[in-house]
Amino acid sequence: MAKRKRLSGPLQDFLTTSETHSAPASSTAPIARVAGDASVSAALEEVSRELSSARDEGRLVVRLALDTIDAAWLMRDRAHPGTADEPDFSALIDSLRRNGQRNPIEVVDMGAGRYGLISGWRRLTALRCLHDETGDDRFATVLAFLRQPKSSEEAYVAMVEENEIRLGLSYYERARIAAKAVEAGVFPSSKLALQSLFATASRSKRSKIGSFLSLYRVLGDNICFPQALNERLGLALVKALEANERAGAQLIEHLKSACPDSFEAEQRLLSDFVNTVENSTESVRAPSTPPVSEALAPSPDTENSVSNPAEEVCPGIFLSQKGGKLQLSGPAVNPVFRDRLEAWLRKNTDT
Repeated sequence: MAKRKRLSGPLQDFLTTSETHSAPASSTAPIARVAGDASVSAALEEVSRELSSARDEGRLVVRLALDTIDAAWLMRDRAHPGTADEPDFSALIDSLRRNGQRNPIEVVDMGAGRYGLISGWRRLTALRCLHDETGDDRFATVLAFLRQPKSSEEAYVAMVEENEIRLGLSYYERARIAAKAVEAGVFPSSKLALQSLFATASRSKRSKIGSFLSLYRVLGDNICFPQALNERLGLALVKALEANERAGAQLIEHLKSACPDSFEAEQRLLSDFVNTVENSTESVRAPSTPPVSEALAPSPDTENSVSNPAEEVCPGIFLSQKGGKLQLSGPAVNPVFRDRLEAWLRKNTDT
C-alpha cells in the first residue's frame, strides 16, 4: 500500500497558522460604535430615573446603621416596644437571630446622615438588643424603606396603620396616640385624630377608642402595661370613673403606691378597683323625698308645667323633668360625662 503523503508547503503553513494564532479582530465601523455608546448611555439614564423614582415613591430599600435611626422622630403609638419577657417580642428576637431581617422598617431622610423612624420600632429595638448581645455585624444594620411623607399627619397614619396590620394596638394605646397627636398639634381635635388615624376602622371601633380616650385623659401614662389592658376591663374602668368623679385620683394614687411589676398584678389592681367602685355605687341611696306638705304645695306655674321626681336612670345619674326642661344630676354627672353627652347629642342630632 502506498504511503500517504503528509501535507507540506503553503497549505500546511496556512493550517498551522490558523490553529496557533488568533485572527485579527475585525474593526468596527464608527457608526456602530456611536450607536453602541448611545444605547449604553440610554440604559444608564433609564436605571438612574428608575432609582430616583423608587426613592421618591418610597420603594427603595437601603441598609442603614442602627445608630443613624432616631426612634423619637415621631411620638410612638406604643408605650414601649417590648421586653424579652413578653412572648411576642421574644419570638421576634428569635426570628431575627435565625433568619435575619425580612421586612424593612420605614424611615424618613432627615439629612446629615440621620433618619427618622416612621414604623418598625419593635424590629429596630430587637436588632439593637441582638447587636448588644452578640456584637455580630449582621445585626449592626437595618433594612429600611425611604419614605417621603407629605405631612406629619401622613407620617402618623403610616405608623398606626402599619402596627394595626402587623400586631394590633390595645384600645388604650390607640387612645393614647390620638391624644398625643392632638397635644402635639398634628390634628386640631380628637374627632379628627380618630377619623384620620383609624380611617379604616368601623364606626363602633372608633366609638370604643373614643371611650378609652376619656380614660386616658384621666389616667394618662400612669398605666404601666397599656398593651395588656383589654377592652372589657377598660370599658368597666370608664364606667367606674364616670360613676365617681373622685375615682380617677384615687386610682392614680393606687397605681403609684402599688407600682405593679407585671401586667397580671396591674390587671388585678384595676379589677379590684372596679369592683370597689361598683359596690360603693350600689350602696348609694336615692335623694330623700321632700315632706308631703311641701310636695303638695302648689307652685306659681303648676298649671303650665308637668314635672316628675328624679329617677336614677343609670348608676349615679338621676333624671328629672319640669315643663320643657330635663335635668341630670348625681355623682356621675362630671365634666367627662358632659363631654361625652355633648358629643353623642351632636352626632345623633345631625341631619
